[in-house]
Amino acid sequence: MDMVMKLGTSSAVVVFTKSSCCISHSIETLIRSFGANPTIYEIDTHPNGKKMEKALMKLGCQPTPAIFIGKELVGGANEIMSLNVRGKLKQLLIRANAIWV
Repeated sequence: MDMVMKLGTSSAVVVFTKSSCCISHSIETLIRSFGANPTIYEIDTHPNGKKMEKALMKLGCQPTPAIFIGKELVGGANEIMSLNVRGKLKQLLIRANAIWV
């Protein structure tokens, strides 16, 4: 779990995905649409992917996508979409210094 937390807090926006997950791709595209450049870890191709997957599940993720913004685990796709619908995702990205307006 320490490895996932360390990687998750290594930049303003970190997304743990699987290369074949269309929901992960959609979340990545949404975040990029604001101008953010997330760090992406594809756990199905990463050498420590199995360990990451287990750690993400312990943190309550499904395991992908799992999104860290501003060094905090925000959650998965449902949480990101909810933030976006409520107009709060952009402010969160600004506070994390992931985008500038």
